[in-house]
Amino acid sequence: MPAQPLPPEYRRWRVRVFAATWLCYAGLYFCRHAFFVAKGDLTRERGLDAVALGWLGVAYLVAYAVGEFNAAAVGTRVGSRRMLLVGMAVSICANLGFGAARGTGTFMALMALNGLAQATGWSGTVGNMAHWFRRRERGQVMGLWSTCYQLGAVAAKAFADEMIKRGGLRAGFWGASAVLGAVWATFFVLQRNRPEDVGLPPLVDDDDDGPAEAGGQRPARGIFATIALMGCFYFFIKTIRYALWSWAPYFLQLNFGLAHRKGLFSAIFDICGFLGVITAGFVSDRLFAGRRATLSLLMVSGLAASTVLLWLRGGHSLAVFGTCLGLIGFTLYGPDSLISGAGAIDVGQRRYALAAAGIINGMGSVGPVLQELAIGALYAKNPDNLTPILGLLTGLAVTATLVMALLVRRARQGRCNL
Repeated sequence: MPAQPLPPEYRRWRVRVFAATWLCYAGLYFCRHAFFVAKGDLTRERGLDAVALGWLGVAYLVAYAVGEFNAAAVGTRVGSRRMLLVGMAVSICANLGFGAARGTGTFMALMALNGLAQATGWSGTVGNMAHWFRRRERGQVMGLWSTCYQLGAVAAKAFADEMIKRGGLRAGFWGASAVLGAVWATFFVLQRNRPEDVGLPPLVDDDDDGPAEAGGQRPARGIFATIALMGCFYFFIKTIRYALWSWAPYFLQLNFGLAHRKGLFSAIFDICGFLGVITAGFVSDRLFAGRRATLSLLMVSGLAASTVLLWLRGGHSLAVFGTCLGLIGFTLYGPDSLISGAGAIDVGQRRYALAAAGIINGMGSVGPVLQELAIGALYAKNPDNLTPILGLLTGLAVTATLVMALLVRRARQGRCNL
């Protein structure tokens, strides 16, 4: 049965919330990526080797993982608006501190603070969107919305490149703070948590019905078992994503000789990821009737094949390395957005959407911590040989494919709404 059309005021608020949350998450990337783009400069100007940089990344990522679980609880209690405004403000202050920091200890403490602040972003914005859009719209809407972290990453990398080139490390960090400050003000004006907050009726969505026990009650244990399996999948996917975010500019500068355009070149990954997200959102609604797990399995199988090519041929050829970055971006970002965005809302529904997004992203965030240490150690052992590192990415992609196959089986058995 077709959904009732929404009144004009509802549609206007949808546009406002979409724009506010999109800008919020894209803006957070400016204060997240400045460090990763500056890694090579931190090595050359301040003498921090790959191992030291890995530990700085660990400080950020451990705090980020802890913060995701914390955000799932805090956001449910205080609402996404307050949580996101505080998170953005703290991240701004941390990046101002990066520009002034002298010692490694200070830098590490600020990295941890920034990780906690950045962790408010995904669960807060996804939980906010859950209150404004129906299930039958989510694939396309969340696919378009999820471009915030591809386009945000591209813009953040290009901006950091340019600011560091013009004004050095301080300009890179302080410029990022200025951008997020402007986003904070825009978000404050545009965003509201729920339709009820602006005098509109709550959104009714009959399509959110999922597996139920006798008596019509949805089994909470079944919901969280599915969320846990989605989190396991996201562990492997997010590890690959962060490994390429964190280390691709570093490899491009030190192994392939790109000095000032390594951030922009590495953005091939995010640009192709943008296309993957749009494609996945459209196809999951129009051709797969909301069966996001099935489409994710097809795409993640392509991801595994792309990482094999990178492992075998990408370590010594800039052209192959760049081509594989694009292929991996397209095949990774589609399942990434479907599972952590629309899928989290579908499985958790509006009641658990913020918590589902926080748990899935929190479990996923453990992997990036481990990759910082592993890749830093592998690179320090033999800087001229990227093959072991690229082989590690291949193993992660293959394992992610196997976990997604389990989710597809669970969905076909009617045990989850995915």
